[in-house]
Amino acid sequence: MYQPAAFREDDLASQLALVRANPLGLLINQSSLGLQADPVPFLVDSDDQGQVILRAHLSRANPHWQLLQSAQECLVVFQGAQGYISPGWYETKRQTGKVVPTWNYEMVQMWGIPKVIEQADWLHQQLVALTAQQEAKQQQPWQVEDAPADYLSAMMKAIVGVEITVTRREGKWKMSQNRNSADINGVVAALGAGDAAQQQLAAEIERRRR
Repeated sequence: MYQPAAFREDDLASQLALVRANPLGLLINQSSLGLQADPVPFLVDSDDQGQVILRAHLSRANPHWQLLQSAQECLVVFQGAQGYISPGWYETKRQTGKVVPTWNYEMVQMWGIPKVIEQADWLHQQLVALTAQQEAKQQQPWQVEDAPADYLSAMMKAIVGVEITVTRREGKWKMSQNRNSADINGVVAALGAGDAAQQQLAAEIERRRR
């Protein structure tokens, strides 16, 4: 990933926070069939030494898991807030006109060694943890145990687990850090008057102001 110094984010806590807030990662693998890519929701954990582990599951009907068995490396891409930035929002446009459109975004990329797991207890634990994470905001959270045991058993036979030991990671927050204060003010004001996604992007730009 192209990494201008102003946008680079190596802080592990910031990267993990983005993954947890945006758990649908794009799992990418190079195989004998060419590049394979699937959107998959992930859980992420790290230990005291900073070792990061990604955990997910795939449909057994999806041939991607079989290709992962022989993969030496895979890549998972997580995307956070993003949006178009109009040059009309910059104060510099009014001063010199020397501006062009751009796109702001936040992204984490994680490379690692995949392992396919078919043990029922691992799969059950992964499903419970992923469900708990996503149901936490519900008034009456659904739990895996709410499903009939025989139905759950049948569903678990239709999936396989994937655990990725992360060997390299990169974070990039392109949030107008390379613009002057007046230009950033214009971007934040314009996005802040927009929809919820634009307002989220405005808040992140303001947070990342340097």
